[in-house]
Amino acid sequence: METGIRKYIGNRKFYRRLMGIAVPIMVQNAITNFVSLLDNIMVGQIGTEEMSGVAIVNQLMFVFFLTIFGGLSGVGIFTAQYYGQRDDEGIRHTFRYKLWMGAILTVIAVLVFLFFGERLIRLFLNGDASAGNVDEALMHGKTYIDIIMYSMPAVAISFSYTGTMRDCGKTVMPMVSGIIAVLTNLVLDYVLIFGKLGFPKLGVAGAATATVIARYIEMAVVVIWCHTHTKIYTYVKGLYRTMLVPWRMVKEFFIKGMPILINETIWSIGMSTLVQCYSMRGMEAVAALNISNTISNLLNVVFIAMGDAVAIIVGQLLGAGKMEEAKSTDTKIIAFAFASGFIVSIGLVIASFFFPSLYNTSEEVQSLAASFMLIQAIFMPQIAILHTSYFTLRSGGKTMITFAFDSGVLWLLSIPTAFVLSRFTGIGVVWIITIVNLLDCLKCAVGLILVKKNTWMQTITV
Repeated sequence: METGIRKYIGNRKFYRRLMGIAVPIMVQNAITNFVSLLDNIMVGQIGTEEMSGVAIVNQLMFVFFLTIFGGLSGVGIFTAQYYGQRDDEGIRHTFRYKLWMGAILTVIAVLVFLFFGERLIRLFLNGDASAGNVDEALMHGKTYIDIIMYSMPAVAISFSYTGTMRDCGKTVMPMVSGIIAVLTNLVLDYVLIFGKLGFPKLGVAGAATATVIARYIEMAVVVIWCHTHTKIYTYVKGLYRTMLVPWRMVKEFFIKGMPILINETIWSIGMSTLVQCYSMRGMEAVAALNISNTISNLLNVVFIAMGDAVAIIVGQLLGAGKMEEAKSTDTKIIAFAFASGFIVSIGLVIASFFFPSLYNTSEEVQSLAASFMLIQAIFMPQIAILHTSYFTLRSGGKTMITFAFDSGVLWLLSIPTAFVLSRFTGIGVVWIITIVNLLDCLKCAVGLILVKKNTWMQTITV
């Protein structure tokens, strides 16, 4: 049994395996976020109102992304463990379930955007004329949302394929398809936003159109690759022979996966609610948050990849019944993620000195964005712990615990605090965000305690 510092540090083989899983995920997410960053800067060159309108819609799309992620990754717990048992038929059933779930959630999301899109955008538009033209920001938001919703079916299908690949430890192809998509997005953004190479200057509509086209290209790449490489993705053989999933398995997937779906949906809505609370301090706050979140999301890919690594590696070990190895591996991944948090913090501090000035917006917005970035830098190690402990609990099927751990603290503590401070006090938005982040220290402590109790160490595919 490992003791002392060796408990937290792996050998060369451990880090090779961890990086083999995590690096492709980091690269894909980093490129995606880097192109989002450039996209954001391009839209930011048009004006504050355009940037704010797009940022608000992207906050709503964030809810859709996490809802799809929650709906599909819940059954992904089973996929990882079936793969650990080399059960292709079990993987096929989880794949079909993902396709059905993705279709249902997409239809619901499209209907919400169609009938309530404008009202949802208005919730984030608070402030006076000095903060920018609210009506103009609303107009740009409506233009963007009317186009971007066409990308939703492609997102659902892509997530079903790439999610299954990752659950089975195959992370390179999702990375490649993501790279192709984001490079396409980048080129089309430049051409369509600014009207280059003979194309009309479409502004915000051009940014949305570029994203939609890139999403369908990503979907086509991953689907074609998967079905032409069945020796690697053996579970694809006979995948569409039927779309039926045994009722017994549907109930099992639903019972285990629904808390994750609900959690990701409620959590993403909660994060959007926090942004809405911050927006009570004016449209400057919305614009500054958009700037700071763009760069912090780029750096957060490290923690996202570590969480995915936990889900994949630890999930497969649990499926194979290797409990002690799963526990030891999980401890080392959490420790590595925590240490990485300090490196990411340094990067964010450095970026705060120059990144906000890349945007064509007021000095007030730029200064506010720099302050937000410094706050986020302080809490990066904490975010690392939250990500990895959450995925640890989820890897063993403890989905009700993860629901209480993740969304419970957010809605019972963070959101009420932000709501009260933003509406009934004159405290500045910088301090509101700082206080809300401090409240996550409690969630961090609870997560580590739950991980240490080892109740997550179980095989669920029996």
